[in-house]
Amino acid sequence: MQQPARPDRRAHGPVAKSKFRPEIQGLRSLAVLMVVSYHIWIGRVSGGVDVFLLISAFLMTLQFTGRYKQRRPMDLVRHWLHLFRRLLPAVVVVLLGTLAATFVFLPPTRWVEVVNQGWASLFYFENWLLQTLAVNYYATDHSLASPLQHFWSLSIQGQVFILWPAIFAAVAVVCRKFQLRYRASLAYVFALIFIASLTYSIIFTANNQAVAYFDTFARLWEFALGTLVALILPALDFSKPVRVVMGWVGVAAMLSCGILLQVQTAFPGFVALWPTLAAVAVIAAGQTGSRLGVDRILSSKFLVRLGDNSYGLYLWHWPILVIYLAWSGKDHAGWLSGSAIIALALGLAFLTTKYVEKPFREWKWPEVRRRRAAISIAVCLAVASAPMVGFQYKQYLDQKAAETQAFNDNPGAHALLPDYVDLVSDGARTLPTAEQLPEDWARLNGTCEGADKPEDKLLAENCQQNDVGDDAVKNIVVLGDSHSQQWLAALGPMAEAHRWKVTALLLGGCHFMPENPDAEDQCNEFNSAAFRYVASQTPDAVFMVGTMASPSSPDEKLVYGFDQTVTNLNDLGIQVVAVRDNPRYDYNVTECALAKGVDSAECKSDQPDVLAPTSPFAQVQGTFGNAAFLDMTDFLCDGTTCPSVIGNVFVYLDDNHLSRTYVKSMGDMFSERWFAATGWAQ
Repeated sequence: MQQPARPDRRAHGPVAKSKFRPEIQGLRSLAVLMVVSYHIWIGRVSGGVDVFLLISAFLMTLQFTGRYKQRRPMDLVRHWLHLFRRLLPAVVVVLLGTLAATFVFLPPTRWVEVVNQGWASLFYFENWLLQTLAVNYYATDHSLASPLQHFWSLSIQGQVFILWPAIFAAVAVVCRKFQLRYRASLAYVFALIFIASLTYSIIFTANNQAVAYFDTFARLWEFALGTLVALILPALDFSKPVRVVMGWVGVAAMLSCGILLQVQTAFPGFVALWPTLAAVAVIAAGQTGSRLGVDRILSSKFLVRLGDNSYGLYLWHWPILVIYLAWSGKDHAGWLSGSAIIALALGLAFLTTKYVEKPFREWKWPEVRRRRAAISIAVCLAVASAPMVGFQYKQYLDQKAAETQAFNDNPGAHALLPDYVDLVSDGARTLPTAEQLPEDWARLNGTCEGADKPEDKLLAENCQQNDVGDDAVKNIVVLGDSHSQQWLAALGPMAEAHRWKVTALLLGGCHFMPENPDAEDQCNEFNSAAFRYVASQTPDAVFMVGTMASPSSPDEKLVYGFDQTVTNLNDLGIQVVAVRDNPRYDYNVTECALAKGVDSAECKSDQPDVLAPTSPFAQVQGTFGNAAFLDMTDFLCDGTTCPSVIGNVFVYLDDNHLSRTYVKSMGDMFSERWFAATGWAQ
């Protein structure tokens, strides 16, 4: 993990006279071993990262309070340049290695995701990106770990490494001007930060833990606690026996945290006090001078040396693990493979520390002038950026080339028409490109504004609308989840051609249905608000997906409460247009086709195996006063199988969502069936 330069450190107590605190370096080693072993063998979060955050703030506080005491200038610009000049070289090496392994071992459908996270990791905003992905149901492969995901904690550290020195410097200015005590003033400031951040963290975690986990402000209290320990520690005077007990209790609590607590679903709320207070106990115990003290173990040469390589070990272990699992097709590492991963990570960490991090840290030339330090940082950024810029430029060229391809080369669903003649030229690119496929989501071209904007906050955040002006001929509201959204690629162009206003209210994973006791509270709340919105707007029609297919199974059924939904809308004078769900799979059909070939039998299922032999709509056909039913199955399956590529176009972007490009190719057929089913005039 990242660490500021070693400051002047003093262990408290009568026997601790060394400026260097070897037990803290050992504590850092223990924390990284927890992180690595839990990730690789146990598949859980350990709480070790929280210890890192606390230690980094503890050491940084000693560094800046020492500067103030010695009346040395804070010189924040020089400090930041020096710090990031030390931290970036190892990051660059790991990024380059991870990108290279990604292009070799991961499927092309994941390359864009990794490159995007590469930018976020390099510029210390990976945690913010993961925050958006945590609430973005439509982020493809969101259930798969990214090989750069672990940079979230490094990003928060990097942000605090900028914020904390600014606070230290600002308080120093105030203290010198008003002749206040520096340490006491800092204690008040960081106590306020601790209380505010912890309160926010507890509330945020209780309401949205997945997002709170990566939130910077929800983590600031852990840094503030480390700072407060550094400020208060000199005033504490525990006896040797007490410190011996504190040290062992702290280590035992740290090691047991990830076993006894469900860290991954409870942090960073009050539960994170467990590992952080455990670390505080170890730090407060200090150098006991007792042969029974845990500091004897933490100060051992092995752990201190490992602490020197802990940054590199943290950087390397996660991408090696994720890429190995993706390459092997396993969902976890065994004891043998896990040991090999740790051995490789240790070896790369040692080499990175010895031949990259240490030489750059000891390089004197950039320290002479700020400009030189800035140049060295710019070079690091340029080296890491080069392959990502090159990849994105290639994506740009591929998109331009795809736009020039003739319709005949990518007919998509037209290839299933009875009179289709195959005119695809040799070597024609399959669209969308494998790299761009995860981004191939359908959406409308505008947001909901003015009278069309829902009052409900959740609806407003998930509202899309096309831009046809105020003279729309008809008004359609699209409701449901991502399976409703994918049909916007056909409905959107049809609506624009006929000047219909389309408003989409969509929530990932939430079918439009009456209140369902088995659904998430947010889904029920969203649907209730959506129904109220529709009742107030009284559109001409509501479009929704009316059936739900099961992954790789013919167990297809009507969406929960479908009869009630249609009846309620019809009672408001609103027509319902329901489309049959598409086949779903228990594997990624596109990645299968890329790996084994489009014609592989493993990558296309028999139609009876993935959809019911008769549409569930047959149960309710003719029972409603104003409902229309669409079934596009014959343009997703050829009557025998359901291929992964049709008309040189990828049908799916993952295991259950249709690609925007393919749905768009169904536009003419979708429009024809819409008018036939609804009875609307063209």
